[in-house]
Amino acid sequence: MADIRNYQWWQRSVIYQIYPRSFMDANGDGIGDLRGIIQRLDYLSDTLGVEAIWLSPFYPSPMADFGYDVADYTNVDPIFGDLDDFDELVRRAHDRDLKIIVDYVPNHCSDQHAWFIESSSDKNNPKRDWYTWRDAKTDGSPPNNWLSVFGGSAWEWHPATEQYYLHSFLKEQPDLNWRNPQLKEVMFDVLRFWLDRGVDGFRIDVAHFIMKDPQLRDNPLKEVVSSDFHKPLGDYDTQIHVYSQDHADIHPLYREIRHLLDEYSQEKPRFSAGEIHIFEWGKWSRYYGRDLDELHMPLNFQLLGVDLQVEKVRQVVDAQEQALPSGAWPNYVLGNHDETRVASRYSEQEARLMAMLLLTLRGTPTLYYGEEIGMREASIPADQQQDPWGIQVPGLSRDGCRTPMQWNDREKAGFSAAGGYQPWLPVNDNFGEINVAGQLQEPGSMLNLYRHLLSIRKSSPPLQIGSYHPFNNIDKNCYAYRRILPGHREHIVLLNFSPEQLTINLGQTGIARVQLSTYLDRDEHIDLSRVHLREHEGVIVENAG
Repeated sequence: MADIRNYQWWQRSVIYQIYPRSFMDANGDGIGDLRGIIQRLDYLSDTLGVEAIWLSPFYPSPMADFGYDVADYTNVDPIFGDLDDFDELVRRAHDRDLKIIVDYVPNHCSDQHAWFIESSSDKNNPKRDWYTWRDAKTDGSPPNNWLSVFGGSAWEWHPATEQYYLHSFLKEQPDLNWRNPQLKEVMFDVLRFWLDRGVDGFRIDVAHFIMKDPQLRDNPLKEVVSSDFHKPLGDYDTQIHVYSQDHADIHPLYREIRHLLDEYSQEKPRFSAGEIHIFEWGKWSRYYGRDLDELHMPLNFQLLGVDLQVEKVRQVVDAQEQALPSGAWPNYVLGNHDETRVASRYSEQEARLMAMLLLTLRGTPTLYYGEEIGMREASIPADQQQDPWGIQVPGLSRDGCRTPMQWNDREKAGFSAAGGYQPWLPVNDNFGEINVAGQLQEPGSMLNLYRHLLSIRKSSPPLQIGSYHPFNNIDKNCYAYRRILPGHREHIVLLNFSPEQLTINLGQTGIARVQLSTYLDRDEHIDLSRVHLREHEGVIVENAG
Protein backbone atom coordinates (compact mmCIF):
# COMPACT_ATOMS: atom_id res chain seq x y z
CA MET A 1 0.00 0.00 0.00
CA ALA A 2 1.31 3.47 -0.93
CA ASP A 3 2.09 5.57 2.13
CA ILE A 4 1.38 9.27 1.76
CA ARG A 5 4.23 9.97 4.19
CA ASN A 6 6.64 8.79 1.50
CA TYR A 7 5.64 11.76 -0.68
CA GLN A 8 7.22 15.18 -0.24
CA TRP A 9 5.26 18.17 1.03
CA TRP A 10 5.29 19.82 -2.40
CA GLN A 11 3.66 16.76 -3.94
CA ARG A 12 0.82 16.78 -1.41
CA SER A 13 0.31 20.55 -1.26
CA VAL A 14 -1.76 23.19 -2.97
CA ILE A 15 0.42 26.26 -3.61
CA TYR A 16 -1.17 29.70 -3.24
CA GLN A 17 0.50 32.61 -5.03
CA ILE A 18 0.56 35.97 -3.27
CA TYR A 19 1.36 39.16 -5.17
CA PRO A 20 2.63 41.11 -2.13
CA ARG A 21 1.73 44.57 -3.45
CA SER A 22 -1.90 43.55 -3.69
CA PHE A 23 -2.66 41.09 -0.90
CA MET A 24 -2.89 43.09 2.35
CA ASP A 25 -1.64 46.54 3.33
CA ALA A 26 -0.84 46.63 7.06
CA ASN A 27 0.62 50.14 7.32
CA GLY A 28 -1.90 52.05 5.23
CA ASP A 29 0.44 53.35 2.52
CA GLY A 30 -1.63 51.78 -0.27
CA ILE A 31 0.85 48.99 -1.00
CA GLY A 32 0.59 45.46 0.36
CA ASP A 33 3.41 44.30 2.61
CA LEU A 34 4.85 41.38 4.56
CA ARG A 35 3.09 42.33 7.78
CA GLY A 36 -0.17 42.30 5.87
CA ILE A 37 0.53 38.74 4.80
CA ILE A 38 1.29 37.83 8.44
CA GLN A 39 -2.13 39.22 9.41
CA ARG A 40 -3.81 36.89 6.92
CA LEU A 41 -1.99 33.64 7.68
CA ASP A 42 -4.98 32.25 9.58
CA TYR A 43 -7.13 32.86 6.52
CA LEU A 44 -4.67 30.94 4.35
CA SER A 45 -4.11 27.98 6.66
CA ASP A 46 -7.44 27.64 8.48
CA THR A 47 -10.20 29.39 6.53
CA LEU A 48 -9.00 28.45 3.05
CA GLY A 49 -6.80 25.46 3.79
CA VAL A 50 -3.77 25.73 1.48
CA GLU A 51 -0.45 24.20 2.50
CA ALA A 52 2.13 26.46 0.83
CA ILE A 53 2.39 30.10 -0.20
CA TRP A 54 4.54 31.49 -2.99
CA LEU A 55 5.56 35.12 -2.67
CA SER A 56 6.19 37.16 -5.79
CA PRO A 57 9.26 39.44 -5.44
CA PHE A 58 9.59 41.62 -2.35
CA TYR A 59 13.25 42.57 -2.93
CA PRO A 60 14.60 46.15 -3.17
CA SER A 61 13.72 47.41 -6.61
CA PRO A 62 13.10 50.61 -8.60
CA MET A 63 9.85 48.82 -9.59
CA ALA A 64 10.29 49.25 -13.32
CA ASP A 65 8.69 45.78 -13.50
CA PHE A 66 7.29 45.76 -9.96
CA GLY A 67 10.01 43.74 -8.31
CA TYR A 68 11.15 41.58 -11.20
CA ASP A 69 13.90 44.18 -11.63
CA VAL A 70 15.87 43.28 -8.51
CA ALA A 71 18.33 45.83 -7.09
CA ASP A 72 19.40 43.68 -4.13
CA TYR A 73 18.81 39.92 -4.02
CA THR A 74 19.36 39.56 -0.28
CA ASN A 75 17.10 42.16 1.29
CA VAL A 76 13.52 43.38 1.52
CA ASP A 77 12.29 46.55 -0.13
CA PRO A 78 11.21 49.04 2.57
CA ILE A 79 7.74 49.30 1.03
CA PHE A 80 7.24 45.64 2.01
CA GLY A 81 9.03 45.72 5.37
CA ASP A 82 12.44 44.40 6.35
CA LEU A 83 14.29 41.15 6.99
CA ASP A 84 12.89 40.94 10.51
CA ASP A 85 9.38 40.99 9.03
CA PHE A 86 10.37 38.28 6.58
CA ASP A 87 11.82 36.11 9.35
CA GLU A 88 8.65 36.55 11.38
CA LEU A 89 6.55 35.61 8.36
CA VAL A 90 8.54 32.40 7.88
CA ARG A 91 8.34 31.55 11.56
CA ARG A 92 4.61 32.18 11.88
CA ALA A 93 3.87 30.36 8.62
CA HIS A 94 5.84 27.34 9.78
CA ASP A 95 3.97 27.41 13.10
CA ARG A 96 0.83 26.83 11.00
CA ASP A 97 2.57 24.17 8.90
CA LEU A 98 2.53 26.53 5.90
CA LYS A 99 5.52 26.30 3.57
CA ILE A 100 7.15 29.42 2.14
CA ILE A 101 8.26 29.60 -1.52
CA VAL A 102 9.97 32.77 -2.76
CA ASP A 103 10.59 34.08 -6.25
CA TYR A 104 14.14 33.72 -7.57
CA VAL A 105 14.87 36.01 -10.54
CA PRO A 106 18.08 34.69 -12.14
CA ASN A 107 17.80 35.88 -15.74
CA HIS A 108 18.08 39.60 -15.10
CA CYS A 109 18.35 42.24 -12.41
CA SER A 110 17.74 45.98 -12.23
CA ASP A 111 19.97 48.44 -14.05
CA GLN A 112 20.18 50.09 -10.62
CA HIS A 113 21.77 47.00 -9.05
CA ALA A 114 25.30 47.72 -7.78
CA TRP A 115 26.63 44.95 -10.02
CA PHE A 116 25.33 46.58 -13.19
CA ILE A 117 26.42 50.04 -12.09
CA GLU A 118 29.95 48.65 -11.76
CA SER A 119 29.70 46.66 -14.99
CA SER A 120 28.57 49.69 -16.97
CA SER A 121 31.19 52.01 -15.50
CA ASP A 122 34.09 50.82 -17.66
CA LYS A 123 34.83 48.14 -20.24
CA ASN A 124 37.66 46.90 -18.02
CA ASN A 125 35.62 46.67 -14.83
CA PRO A 126 35.89 43.22 -13.18
CA LYS A 127 32.11 42.87 -13.35
CA ARG A 128 31.88 43.79 -17.03
CA ASP A 129 31.41 40.13 -17.97
CA TRP A 130 28.67 39.63 -15.40
CA TYR A 131 26.40 40.90 -18.19
CA THR A 132 26.37 40.45 -21.95
CA TRP A 133 28.04 43.41 -23.67
CA ARG A 134 28.79 43.50 -27.39
CA ASP A 135 29.97 45.94 -30.01
CA ALA A 136 27.57 47.27 -32.60
CA LYS A 137 27.64 45.94 -36.13
CA THR A 138 29.55 48.07 -38.63
CA ASP A 139 26.37 49.97 -39.46
CA GLY A 140 25.74 50.72 -35.78
CA SER A 141 22.88 48.25 -35.41
CA PRO A 142 22.54 45.71 -32.56
CA PRO A 143 24.72 42.58 -32.47
CA ASN A 144 21.89 40.31 -33.60
CA ASN A 145 18.14 40.22 -34.23
CA TRP A 146 17.01 39.08 -30.77
CA LEU A 147 13.84 40.71 -29.50
CA SER A 148 12.65 41.73 -26.06
CA VAL A 149 9.51 40.01 -24.80
CA PHE A 150 8.30 43.47 -23.82
CA GLY A 151 8.76 44.88 -27.32
CA GLY A 152 11.58 46.08 -29.52
CA SER A 153 15.18 44.95 -29.70
CA ALA A 154 16.72 42.94 -26.86
CA TRP A 155 19.79 45.21 -27.09
CA GLU A 156 20.23 48.67 -25.58
CA TRP A 157 22.99 51.03 -26.62
CA HIS A 158 25.13 52.36 -23.77
CA PRO A 159 26.74 55.61 -24.94
CA ALA A 160 29.22 55.92 -22.08
CA THR A 161 31.04 52.69 -22.97
CA GLU A 162 29.91 52.49 -26.61
CA GLN A 163 28.54 48.97 -26.52
CA TYR A 164 25.16 47.29 -26.44
CA TYR A 165 23.94 45.24 -23.47
CA LEU A 166 21.40 42.42 -23.63
CA HIS A 167 17.97 42.62 -21.99
CA SER A 168 15.37 39.96 -22.73
CA PHE A 169 12.68 42.10 -21.10
CA LEU A 170 12.78 45.83 -20.22
CA LYS A 171 15.94 47.83 -20.91
CA GLU A 172 15.94 48.44 -17.15
CA GLN A 173 16.41 44.65 -16.71
CA PRO A 174 19.87 43.74 -18.06
CA ASP A 175 20.41 39.99 -18.45
CA LEU A 176 22.92 38.32 -16.14
CA ASN A 177 25.67 36.29 -17.78
CA TRP A 178 25.55 32.86 -16.15
CA ARG A 179 28.60 31.76 -18.14
CA ASN A 180 30.72 33.91 -15.84
CA PRO A 181 31.81 31.69 -12.90
CA GLN A 182 31.91 34.56 -10.39
CA LEU A 183 28.39 35.65 -11.26
CA LYS A 184 27.15 32.06 -11.01
CA GLU A 185 28.66 31.58 -7.56
CA VAL A 186 27.21 34.86 -6.27
CA MET A 187 23.76 33.84 -7.53
CA PHE A 188 24.17 30.47 -5.81
CA ASP A 189 24.94 32.42 -2.65
CA VAL A 190 21.59 34.18 -3.07
CA LEU A 191 19.88 30.79 -2.88
CA ARG A 192 21.89 29.90 0.20
CA PHE A 193 20.96 33.20 1.85
CA TRP A 194 17.22 32.51 1.66
CA LEU A 195 17.58 28.80 2.42
CA ASP A 196 19.47 29.75 5.57
CA ARG A 197 16.51 31.96 6.51
CA GLY A 198 14.23 28.93 6.33
CA VAL A 199 12.48 29.16 2.97
CA ASP A 200 11.11 25.88 1.70
CA GLY A 201 11.59 26.46 -1.99
CA PHE A 202 11.90 28.72 -5.00
CA ARG A 203 9.77 29.59 -7.97
CA ILE A 204 12.33 30.44 -10.66
CA ASP A 205 11.34 33.30 -12.94
CA VAL A 206 11.63 32.70 -16.73
CA ALA A 207 13.74 29.67 -15.91
CA HIS A 208 14.41 28.75 -19.55
CA PHE A 209 16.01 32.10 -20.44
CA ILE A 210 19.18 32.02 -18.39
CA MET A 211 21.41 30.23 -20.91
CA LYS A 212 21.65 31.63 -24.44
CA ASP A 213 23.66 30.67 -27.50
CA PRO A 214 27.28 31.67 -26.75
CA GLN A 215 27.75 32.61 -30.42
CA LEU A 216 24.75 34.97 -30.27
CA ARG A 217 23.43 33.77 -33.61
CA ASP A 218 20.34 35.38 -35.15
CA ASN A 219 17.03 33.72 -34.39
CA PRO A 220 15.31 32.34 -37.50
CA LEU A 221 12.07 33.96 -38.59
CA LYS A 222 8.76 32.14 -38.54
CA GLU A 223 7.12 31.36 -41.84
CA VAL A 224 3.73 31.47 -40.15
CA VAL A 225 3.48 33.70 -37.09
CA SER A 226 1.89 32.00 -34.06
CA SER A 227 2.41 32.69 -30.39
CA ASP A 228 5.09 30.90 -28.39
CA PHE A 229 3.09 31.92 -25.36
CA HIS A 230 -0.65 31.34 -24.91
CA LYS A 231 -1.43 34.93 -25.89
CA PRO A 232 -0.03 37.07 -28.73
CA LEU A 233 3.12 39.04 -27.93
CA GLY A 234 3.40 41.21 -31.03
CA ASP A 235 6.71 41.29 -32.88
CA TYR A 236 8.23 38.81 -30.44
CA ASP A 237 6.15 36.07 -32.04
CA THR A 238 7.72 36.62 -35.47
CA GLN A 239 10.86 34.66 -34.47
CA ILE A 240 11.73 31.11 -33.45
CA HIS A 241 13.69 31.74 -30.26
CA VAL A 242 16.18 28.91 -30.60
CA TYR A 243 19.25 30.97 -29.74
CA SER A 244 17.99 33.56 -27.24
CA GLN A 245 16.79 31.00 -24.68
CA ASP A 246 16.77 27.29 -23.76
CA HIS A 247 20.37 26.56 -24.78
CA ALA A 248 21.45 23.00 -23.99
CA ASP A 249 23.92 24.27 -21.40
CA ILE A 250 21.00 25.19 -19.18
CA HIS A 251 20.51 21.60 -18.03
CA PRO A 252 23.91 21.10 -16.37
CA LEU A 253 23.31 24.41 -14.59
CA TYR A 254 20.00 23.23 -13.17
CA ARG A 255 21.64 20.02 -12.03
CA GLU A 256 24.05 22.18 -10.02
CA ILE A 257 21.16 24.15 -8.53
CA ARG A 258 19.39 20.89 -7.67
CA HIS A 259 22.54 19.61 -5.98
CA LEU A 260 22.60 22.75 -3.84
CA LEU A 261 18.94 22.26 -2.87
CA ASP A 262 19.54 18.58 -2.14
CA GLU A 263 22.30 19.51 0.28
CA TYR A 264 19.84 21.66 2.21
CA SER A 265 17.16 18.96 1.93
CA GLN A 266 19.10 16.83 4.39
CA GLU A 267 17.71 19.24 7.02
CA LYS A 268 14.20 19.42 5.51
CA PRO A 269 12.89 18.93 1.95
CA ARG A 270 13.46 21.93 -0.34
CA PHE A 271 11.76 22.54 -3.67
CA SER A 272 12.15 24.25 -7.04
CA ALA A 273 9.55 25.13 -9.66
CA GLY A 274 10.43 26.84 -12.92
CA GLU A 275 8.41 29.27 -15.02
CA ILE A 276 8.95 27.72 -18.44
CA HIS A 277 6.91 29.00 -21.38
CA ILE A 278 7.81 26.10 -23.65
CA PHE A 279 4.85 24.38 -25.25
CA GLU A 280 6.63 21.44 -26.87
CA TRP A 281 6.19 18.68 -24.33
CA GLY A 282 9.52 17.02 -25.12
CA LYS A 283 11.55 20.19 -24.54
CA TRP A 284 9.48 21.14 -21.50
CA SER A 285 9.86 17.76 -19.80
CA ARG A 286 13.67 17.87 -20.10
CA TYR A 287 13.70 20.38 -17.24
CA TYR A 288 12.94 17.56 -14.82
CA GLY A 289 16.37 16.16 -15.74
CA ARG A 290 17.31 12.77 -17.15
CA ASP A 291 17.43 11.34 -13.63
CA LEU A 292 14.91 13.76 -12.07
CA ASP A 293 17.94 15.80 -11.00
CA GLU A 294 16.97 19.27 -12.25
CA LEU A 295 13.75 21.11 -11.37
CA HIS A 296 11.28 19.38 -9.10
CA MET A 297 8.54 20.85 -11.31
CA PRO A 298 8.71 22.82 -14.55
CA LEU A 299 5.42 24.70 -14.35
CA ASN A 300 2.77 23.58 -16.82
CA PHE A 301 0.83 26.47 -18.42
CA GLN A 302 -1.00 24.47 -21.08
CA LEU A 303 -4.42 24.85 -19.44
CA LEU A 304 -4.21 28.65 -19.49
CA GLY A 305 -5.25 29.07 -23.10
CA VAL A 306 -7.17 25.85 -23.64
CA ASP A 307 -10.65 25.88 -25.18
CA LEU A 308 -13.28 24.70 -22.72
CA GLN A 309 -13.97 21.46 -24.56
CA VAL A 310 -13.56 17.95 -23.19
CA GLU A 311 -11.21 16.77 -25.90
CA LYS A 312 -9.01 19.88 -25.63
CA VAL A 313 -8.73 19.74 -21.84
CA ARG A 314 -8.19 16.00 -21.72
CA GLN A 315 -5.54 16.30 -24.43
CA VAL A 316 -3.51 18.60 -22.16
CA VAL A 317 -3.79 16.23 -19.20
CA ASP A 318 -3.03 13.08 -21.15
CA ALA A 319 -0.16 14.73 -23.02
CA GLN A 320 1.49 15.80 -19.78
CA GLU A 321 1.04 12.33 -18.28
CA GLN A 322 2.68 10.84 -21.38
CA ALA A 323 5.52 13.41 -21.46
CA LEU A 324 6.53 13.00 -17.82
CA PRO A 325 9.79 11.13 -17.21
CA SER A 326 9.36 8.07 -15.03
CA GLY A 327 8.72 9.17 -11.45
CA ALA A 328 8.24 12.86 -12.30
CA TRP A 329 5.45 14.81 -10.64
CA PRO A 330 2.85 16.73 -12.71
CA ASN A 331 1.36 20.15 -12.01
CA TYR A 332 -1.24 22.56 -13.35
CA VAL A 333 -1.68 26.33 -13.43
CA LEU A 334 -4.94 28.18 -14.16
CA GLY A 335 -3.96 31.74 -13.24
CA ASN A 336 -1.12 33.97 -12.09
CA HIS A 337 0.08 37.58 -12.04
CA ASP A 338 0.52 37.66 -15.83
CA GLU A 339 -2.82 36.19 -16.88
CA THR A 340 -6.42 37.29 -17.30
CA ARG A 341 -8.42 36.28 -14.24
CA VAL A 342 -10.04 32.84 -14.43
CA ALA A 343 -13.47 34.27 -13.57
CA SER A 344 -13.18 36.61 -16.56
CA ARG A 345 -12.19 33.85 -18.96
CA TYR A 346 -15.20 31.72 -18.08
CA SER A 347 -18.75 31.99 -16.80
CA GLU A 348 -19.20 31.44 -13.07
CA GLN A 349 -20.31 27.83 -13.49
CA GLU A 350 -17.44 27.16 -15.90
CA ALA A 351 -14.98 28.70 -13.42
CA ARG A 352 -16.36 26.39 -10.73
CA LEU A 353 -15.90 23.45 -13.05
CA MET A 354 -12.27 24.42 -13.71
CA ALA A 355 -11.66 24.79 -9.97
CA MET A 356 -12.77 21.19 -9.47
CA LEU A 357 -10.60 20.08 -12.38
CA LEU A 358 -7.54 21.86 -10.99
CA LEU A 359 -7.91 20.47 -7.48
CA THR A 360 -8.69 16.86 -8.42
CA LEU A 361 -6.15 16.11 -11.15
CA ARG A 362 -2.98 14.21 -10.30
CA GLY A 363 -0.20 16.61 -9.41
CA THR A 364 0.41 19.89 -7.60
CA PRO A 365 -1.98 22.77 -8.36
CA THR A 366 -1.20 26.45 -7.94
CA LEU A 367 -3.84 29.03 -7.04
CA TYR A 368 -3.52 32.77 -7.59
CA TYR A 369 -4.77 35.05 -4.85
CA GLY A 370 -8.42 36.01 -5.27
CA GLU A 371 -9.31 33.17 -7.60
CA GLU A 372 -10.99 31.47 -4.65
CA ILE A 373 -13.60 34.25 -4.50
CA GLY A 374 -13.91 34.63 -8.26
CA MET A 375 -12.10 37.97 -8.51
CA ARG A 376 -12.47 39.31 -12.02
CA GLU A 377 -10.24 41.23 -14.36
CA ALA A 378 -10.49 44.92 -13.62
CA SER A 379 -10.65 47.62 -16.26
CA ILE A 380 -7.96 50.15 -15.37
CA PRO A 381 -8.24 53.63 -16.92
CA ALA A 382 -5.25 54.55 -19.06
CA ASP A 383 -4.16 57.32 -16.71
CA GLN A 384 -4.04 54.87 -13.77
CA GLN A 385 -2.22 51.99 -15.48
CA GLN A 386 1.02 50.90 -13.86
CA ASP A 387 2.29 47.88 -15.79
CA PRO A 388 5.31 48.86 -17.92
CA TRP A 389 4.54 46.10 -20.41
CA GLY A 390 1.05 47.49 -21.01
CA ILE A 391 2.36 51.03 -21.23
CA GLN A 392 5.02 49.97 -23.74
CA VAL A 393 2.76 47.59 -25.69
CA PRO A 394 -0.86 48.78 -25.44
CA GLY A 395 -3.31 45.95 -24.89
CA LEU A 396 -0.90 43.74 -22.94
CA SER A 397 -1.27 45.35 -19.52
CA ARG A 398 -1.35 42.94 -16.59
CA ASP A 399 -2.80 45.48 -14.16
CA GLY A 400 -6.29 44.01 -14.40
CA CYS A 401 -5.29 40.78 -12.66
CA ARG A 402 -3.20 42.51 -9.98
CA THR A 403 -5.80 44.66 -8.23
CA PRO A 404 -6.06 44.60 -4.42
CA MET A 405 -7.49 41.53 -2.71
CA GLN A 406 -11.16 42.00 -1.89
CA TRP A 407 -11.55 41.15 1.79
CA ASN A 408 -14.86 42.83 2.59
CA ASP A 409 -17.37 45.38 1.31
CA ARG A 410 -15.99 48.31 3.30
CA GLU A 411 -13.73 51.10 2.07
CA LYS A 412 -10.85 49.84 -0.13
CA ALA A 413 -12.31 46.34 0.18
CA GLY A 414 -10.52 45.89 3.50
CA PHE A 415 -7.16 45.80 1.70
CA SER A 416 -5.91 48.94 3.42
CA ALA A 417 -6.91 51.10 6.36
CA ALA A 418 -9.73 53.59 5.78
CA GLY A 419 -8.61 57.10 4.90
CA GLY A 420 -5.02 57.88 4.03
CA TYR A 421 -3.41 56.63 0.85
CA GLN A 422 -5.31 55.07 -2.02
CA PRO A 423 -4.26 51.55 -3.14
CA TRP A 424 -1.50 51.43 -5.74
CA LEU A 425 -4.06 50.10 -8.23
CA PRO A 426 -7.79 50.84 -8.03
CA VAL A 427 -9.91 48.27 -6.23
CA ASN A 428 -12.25 46.50 -8.64
CA ASP A 429 -15.67 48.15 -8.62
CA ASN A 430 -17.37 44.83 -7.85
CA PHE A 431 -15.81 44.44 -4.38
CA GLY A 432 -19.21 45.01 -2.73
CA GLU A 433 -20.50 41.78 -4.22
CA ILE A 434 -17.24 39.80 -4.51
CA ASN A 435 -15.31 39.62 -1.24
CA VAL A 436 -14.15 37.14 1.37
CA ALA A 437 -16.36 38.26 4.27
CA GLY A 438 -19.56 38.12 2.23
CA GLN A 439 -18.81 34.77 0.63
CA LEU A 440 -18.03 33.16 3.97
CA GLN A 441 -21.68 33.83 4.84
CA GLU A 442 -23.02 32.37 1.59
CA PRO A 443 -23.14 28.53 1.67
CA GLY A 444 -23.09 28.31 -2.12
CA SER A 445 -20.32 30.84 -2.78
CA MET A 446 -17.19 30.34 -4.86
CA LEU A 447 -15.09 30.63 -1.70
CA ASN A 448 -17.02 27.85 -0.01
CA LEU A 449 -16.59 25.68 -3.10
CA TYR A 450 -12.81 26.14 -2.87
CA ARG A 451 -12.88 25.46 0.86
CA HIS A 452 -14.78 22.20 0.31
CA LEU A 453 -12.48 21.18 -2.53
CA LEU A 454 -9.36 21.88 -0.50
CA SER A 455 -10.76 20.08 2.54
CA ILE A 456 -11.69 16.98 0.56
CA ARG A 457 -8.33 16.95 -1.18
CA LYS A 458 -6.45 17.30 2.12
CA SER A 459 -8.36 14.38 3.68
CA SER A 460 -8.15 12.14 0.62
CA PRO A 461 -4.89 10.31 -0.14
CA PRO A 462 -6.23 9.21 -3.58
CA LEU A 463 -6.76 12.86 -4.58
CA GLN A 464 -3.32 13.83 -3.31
CA ILE A 465 -1.13 11.02 -4.58
CA GLY A 466 -3.39 8.48 -6.33
CA SER A 467 -3.04 7.45 -9.97
CA TYR A 468 -5.11 9.01 -12.75
CA HIS A 469 -7.35 6.86 -14.99
CA PRO A 470 -9.65 8.57 -17.52
CA PHE A 471 -12.91 7.00 -18.63
CA ASN A 472 -13.25 6.50 -22.37
CA ASN A 473 -16.28 6.78 -24.63
CA ILE A 474 -18.89 7.85 -22.11
CA ASP A 475 -20.07 11.22 -23.49
CA LYS A 476 -18.33 13.79 -25.67
CA ASN A 477 -19.30 16.56 -23.24
CA CYS A 478 -18.24 14.85 -20.03
CA TYR A 479 -14.67 14.53 -18.81
CA ALA A 480 -14.52 11.73 -16.26
CA TYR A 481 -11.58 10.13 -14.49
CA ARG A 482 -10.77 8.01 -11.48
CA ARG A 483 -8.18 8.69 -8.79
CA ILE A 484 -7.03 5.37 -7.35
CA LEU A 485 -4.79 4.48 -4.43
CA PRO A 486 -4.67 0.86 -3.24
CA GLY A 487 -6.16 0.46 0.20
CA HIS A 488 -8.45 3.50 -0.18
CA ARG A 489 -11.83 4.16 -1.72
CA GLU A 490 -11.48 5.43 -5.25
CA HIS A 491 -12.70 8.87 -6.25
CA ILE A 492 -14.48 9.49 -9.52
CA VAL A 493 -14.59 13.02 -10.95
CA LEU A 494 -17.19 13.91 -13.57
CA LEU A 495 -17.13 17.29 -15.28
CA ASN A 496 -19.94 18.36 -17.60
CA PHE A 497 -18.44 20.85 -20.06
CA SER A 498 -21.72 21.54 -21.81
CA PRO A 499 -24.61 23.93 -21.07
CA GLU A 500 -26.98 20.95 -21.24
CA GLN A 501 -27.95 18.35 -18.65
CA LEU A 502 -26.38 14.91 -19.05
CA THR A 503 -27.03 11.41 -17.78
CA ILE A 504 -23.80 9.43 -17.68
CA ASN A 505 -23.37 5.66 -17.64
CA LEU A 506 -19.92 4.91 -16.25
CA GLY A 507 -20.11 1.27 -17.30
CA GLN A 508 -20.14 0.21 -13.67
CA THR A 509 -22.83 -1.10 -11.38
CA GLY A 510 -23.34 -0.18 -7.78
CA ILE A 511 -24.17 2.73 -5.55
CA ALA A 512 -21.67 5.48 -4.67
CA ARG A 513 -21.82 8.75 -2.72
CA VAL A 514 -21.57 12.23 -4.18
CA GLN A 515 -19.03 13.97 -1.96
CA LEU A 516 -19.26 17.35 -3.63
CA SER A 517 -20.99 19.15 -6.47
CA THR A 518 -19.84 22.45 -7.91
CA TYR A 519 -23.40 23.59 -7.14
CA LEU A 520 -22.74 22.78 -3.44
CA ASP A 521 -26.18 21.24 -2.98
CA ARG A 522 -25.73 17.46 -3.33
CA ASP A 523 -25.00 14.93 -0.60
CA GLU A 524 -26.58 11.78 -1.91
CA HIS A 525 -26.02 8.25 -3.10
CA ILE A 526 -26.24 7.60 -6.82
CA ASP A 527 -26.37 4.71 -9.27
CA LEU A 528 -23.08 4.63 -11.23
CA SER A 529 -24.96 3.52 -14.33
CA ARG A 530 -27.10 6.67 -14.29
CA VAL A 531 -25.26 9.74 -12.99
CA HIS A 532 -27.24 12.93 -13.54
CA LEU A 533 -25.25 16.13 -14.18
CA ARG A 534 -26.70 19.58 -14.56
CA GLU A 535 -25.30 22.14 -16.99
CA HIS A 536 -21.60 22.81 -16.30
CA GLU A 537 -21.76 20.73 -13.15
CA GLY A 538 -18.85 18.84 -11.70
CA VAL A 539 -19.10 16.17 -9.03
CA ILE A 540 -16.69 14.15 -6.93
CA VAL A 541 -17.99 10.66 -6.24
CA GLU A 542 -16.55 8.39 -3.56
CA ASN A 543 -16.88 4.80 -4.65
CA ALA A 544 -16.47 1.96 -2.16
CA GLY A 545 -15.93 -0.40 -5.10
